[in-house]
Amino acid sequence: MLVAAAVCPCPPLLVPAVAAGAAPELDGLRAACVDAVGVLAAARPDRLVVVGPAGVSGQGPHPQGTPGSFRGLGADVDVRLGQGAPTGARRLPQSLAVAAWLLERTGWAAAPVEGLGVAETLETGRALEAGRELLAGTGAERVALLVMGDGSACRTLKAPGYLDERAEAFDAGAARALGAADTAALAALDAGLASELKAAGRAPWQVLAGAGEGAGLTGALLHDGAPYGVGYYVATWS
Repeated sequence: MLVAAAVCPCPPLLVPAVAAGAAPELDGLRAACVDAVGVLAAARPDRLVVVGPAGVSGQGPHPQGTPGSFRGLGADVDVRLGQGAPTGARRLPQSLAVAAWLLERTGWAAAPVEGLGVAETLETGRALEAGRELLAGTGAERVALLVMGDGSACRTLKAPGYLDERAEAFDAGAARALGAADTAALAALDAGLASELKAAGRAPWQVLAGAGEGAGLTGALLHDGAPYGVGYYVATWS
C-alpha cells in the first residue's frame, strides 16, 4: 500500500555544483525538497520508489545502486540510487540522478530504493497502470514514492519554451491537484497540452495518481514557483 509520497522538481540546477554562482537562488526550493523527503522517512516505508521522466535510454526500472552523474553538465558530481553497489551498465536518467542527489543530501537510509524512468509522452491509461503496478508486492508492504517532475517551461519570455499564455493556468491546476492529493485531477491532465508546454512532470504525476487511488492520503503544497519560467512544485501526500 502507498503510505506516503513526495513530489519534487528535477532541474539539474537543484544540485549546487551545477548551479554554481546561481545556487543561492534555489535555496528555498532545496529546503522544501529536504522537508518533503523527511515526510517520506517519517512514514517508515518498506520500499521507496523514485519516479521521473526519462528519454528512451532511461526508461524502465533502475535497481538500487544504479549510478548517475552530472559531469556532462560540467559538475564533478557522481551519485548512486540508494546505498547498494553499482549494478549493470545502465545509468540514471537526469531526473533520477537529481533524486539520487537529493536522497544523498538528506542521508536517506529509511528503506531500499529503486527507480522508474517513464516516457514524457506516456498515455494516461498506461501511466495509471504503472502506478498501480508499483504496489504489486505483498499486501502488507508499505511503499513510498518520490516523484520527480517539472511543470510547464513556458511561463516567461526567457523560459526554455518561450512564453505561452496557457502555461500559468496549466501550472495552477497541477499545483492544486498535487497539493490536494487529487488523483482524478492528475489523471485528467491533458497530454497534448502538457507536451506543447514542455511539462515533463505530467507522466510521473499520473503514475502517482495511479498509485494513490483509494489510498486516502492528504496532500500539502510546500513550494510553488517559476524562477526561470519553469513551474517547480514541492508537495507531500501522507
